[in-house]
Amino acid sequence: MTKPQQEILFAPLGGVGEIGMNLALYGLASGNRCEWLCVDMGVAFGDSDTPGVDLIMADVGFAEEERRDLKGIVITHGHEDHVGALFALWPKLKVPVYATPFTATLIESKRMMEHDAPEIPITVVPVGGRVTIGSFDVEFVPVAHSIPESHSLAIRTPAGTVVHTGDWKIDPTPVVGEITDERKFRAIGDEGVRAVICDSTNAVREGISPSEQDVAETLKKIIAQAKGRVAITTFASNLARLRSAALAAEAAGRQVVVVGRAMERVIGVGRELGYLDGVPPFRGVDAYSSLPASKVLVLLTGSQGEPRAALARIANDDHPAIELSPGDLLIMSARSIPGNEKAINRIINSVINKGVEVLTDRNALVHVSGHPRRGELKQMFDWLRPEVVVPVHGEALHLHENAELARESGIREVVSCRNGDIVRLWPGPAGIVDQFQAGRLYKDGSLLVSASEPAVKDRKRLSFSGVISIAVAMESRGAMADEPVVEFTGIPEQAGDHGSMLDLIFDAVHTGFESLPKPRRRDPDQVEEAIRRSVRGAVNAAWGKKPTCHVLVLQI
Repeated sequence: MTKPQQEILFAPLGGVGEIGMNLALYGLASGNRCEWLCVDMGVAFGDSDTPGVDLIMADVGFAEEERRDLKGIVITHGHEDHVGALFALWPKLKVPVYATPFTATLIESKRMMEHDAPEIPITVVPVGGRVTIGSFDVEFVPVAHSIPESHSLAIRTPAGTVVHTGDWKIDPTPVVGEITDERKFRAIGDEGVRAVICDSTNAVREGISPSEQDVAETLKKIIAQAKGRVAITTFASNLARLRSAALAAEAAGRQVVVVGRAMERVIGVGRELGYLDGVPPFRGVDAYSSLPASKVLVLLTGSQGEPRAALARIANDDHPAIELSPGDLLIMSARSIPGNEKAINRIINSVINKGVEVLTDRNALVHVSGHPRRGELKQMFDWLRPEVVVPVHGEALHLHENAELARESGIREVVSCRNGDIVRLWPGPAGIVDQFQAGRLYKDGSLLVSASEPAVKDRKRLSFSGVISIAVAMESRGAMADEPVVEFTGIPEQAGDHGSMLDLIFDAVHTGFESLPKPRRRDPDQVEEAIRRSVRGAVNAAWGKKPTCHVLVLQI
């Protein structure tokens, strides 16, 4: 009997067509059986379109269906958009997890701070290590990025090799961590690469990214010249940036105060693993008020405008220990994640109104991205010489630009896909061969709920048009036993030329009730619907909006 030809499959559940929420499956199929390998398990963050939602993550229903043949989860690095969903989603899968020391320690540190977070057995893979997971031979290839121990993955199978780039850039002087291993990538390219699944975040930007060391030199100059307090906000996980800021502070005779639990956690892990060797100890929040303005540098969480983070609280004069005054300097050492621009600008404007000078990457080299620009992407394609490129990790524009660049670079096959597509990478020609339901899950308070549930949509509608609650007591013969009880929230008290909104609603309740023939007034359901329609219509006529209207009819 002829042995079935093996197929290599790629199935993204998140992170394709969007920024964040990275989660992908690689499959090795033979006949009716397919082994799967999961890469990353990240989150995106809620915004004004998802009120009350803190985190958004991929629905792993498809992976649950394939759980018997799912061999493991590999984490490329410790950023939340690659690992932040692990605690919520791992219990649905319960397969081995593989990560390098920094990432594994970061996960464990976070677990200790989260109530009821599951204990996840993690196999620690050394930097640049190699591990066999089922039929997959996975090599961790070091790359430069904005967090230590970032890796691309060379996933070798009997049917061919696929390179999953993860997040990366080419940086000869990354301050902390490894450089992108050109020698290793070239060697993998010499072996033969069937496909590259490639980061697209900066595919719209020409040239080569500046180095992290360039930012370090800029920070040193700026901090040396500053007269008042200096505050720097950046991603809590950017240990290289924290190190550069701390050494610049030391050179200027300043002591470093750290504010924000997430930053404290990363710093603790960094010191434990030696990434902050040579950096003087940091001070706690209580030291801030006792230090002269010219002798303090404060590292803050909140670079993305998070309302509960340290920077937002300082901007709102709501922090119990930290304040910024005229003559102080705030350095925004991060770029906004799409969707966060309004929140960040609000904070910047508030701080400027206090007389504080603000520096961003628009007027000084105080931040560089951890993702490759077009020149770097071309170099990666040249090193690996793949037959197929699949752009991932980006919105539609980023994916399109990366695809065009791959074609310009001579790649024979370029596959454009989205979450829920199953792409056959081998045997060729590569392309989408099937689809599955790719949904989203919301972390809503302490609950994990499907994005298809109406609660969040209802919340958004309530924020736009408010809610009216009406209770009516009915006698058995179909008459009101008393005046209705009316409460409303999020609705103006006055209805313009119509007078009081409360009076208008009361009148509409009676109008709706009296519009029913007397025999139908004994039916609570018909009474509820008639009153609801009457009230919504009356409020809409006066206000121009149709609020949510709840009517409760009690028979006595």
